[in-house]
Amino acid sequence: MATAFTHPVIALGLFPWFKSIRNSYSILLTGMVLTALPDLDVIGYRYGIPYDHLLGHRGLTHSIFFAAVFSALPTLYFSLRHKISFFPIWIFLFLSMASHGFIDAMTNGGLGIAFLSPFSNERYFLPFQPIEVSTLSIKRFFQGQGIAVMKSELLYIWPPAILLMLLGILARLRR
Repeated sequence: MATAFTHPVIALGLFPWFKSIRNSYSILLTGMVLTALPDLDVIGYRYGIPYDHLLGHRGLTHSIFFAAVFSALPTLYFSLRHKISFFPIWIFLFLSMASHGFIDAMTNGGLGIAFLSPFSNERYFLPFQPIEVSTLSIKRFFQGQGIAVMKSELLYIWPPAILLMLLGILARLRR
């Protein structure tokens, strides 16, 4: 998995592209939270859920289906509260949350991502896997393994996300 430090930069990169929501920082913050939320599935280890189970790590919560359904809940709230069209909010939150699985599929460890769960538990990686997989142990992360993980994330995730954000800002300024 990638780190909780890195997943939220995807939401930052996407945000300027959504004209109708870009003044709502509560929607941005929600998108940032949703980018990291799928890793809550690690709680399953404490309850004996195996890694390769539907509810195991990188299973259902990392799927495209889960991102589509789960992101609709805060979207409904925000569309009613801010009187903004449902669709742009949902697309932003969906892309933010779905990005988690795609970033994890670029890591060099684990069993892959169950993109098609709950319809299939088959796990996939992307052909390009340059990101060091992060340990689930906070202790090991801060005892040295985290340096290699953060280096790979700063090289392969942060620059494209920042570029996406800058291009979105430039596109907005040109209009």
